[in-house]
Amino acid sequence: MATSDDFEISPGKSIGDLGHEALWFTFHSILAIALMIATIMLVGLFHPDPESAAPKELGTLLVFLVPMLASFIIAKLGGNEIARYVWITALLVFSAACVWVLDLPTGNGLCEGCGAIDKLWRTFFSISNGSGLVSGWGIFVGAWIPLSLIGYAIGARFGLEE
Repeated sequence: MATSDDFEISPGKSIGDLGHEALWFTFHSILAIALMIATIMLVGLFHPDPESAAPKELGTLLVFLVPMLASFIIAKLGGNEIARYVWITALLVFSAACVWVLDLPTGNGLCEGCGAIDKLWRTFFSISNGSGLVSGWGIFVGAWIPLSLIGYAIGARFGLEE
């Protein structure tokens, strides 16, 4: 019968090495989200019309490109390989946001009687016809945070190529 000693989870890595990688993973994830928040704040300085779709579309593009460019530069300056895996954080954030939104009750409002897919689509991705759920923060939580993390991972991936 096999015991836990028969399986090596991370070949050749000590607990300290794994802890170090976990800290770098957390750092890169937080940095990607901080870059996204800084980008949104920068766009907000121009006082865009909250009803207009153009600032939200521009914001969506920028929250992808700014972390991508920043991680590319960081990787070229000597970043570590862990940065290319922050897309996993994006997957976890998006999954948690989906569970949260699906658990919210619908009622009188914009998404009365929405099915699961329509509820998620209108909350996270619809710029002009939102669901009215999550107090209007759906695009931020369900689209921009994961998008910034994915952009960061892609930038690191291209920056670390030799």
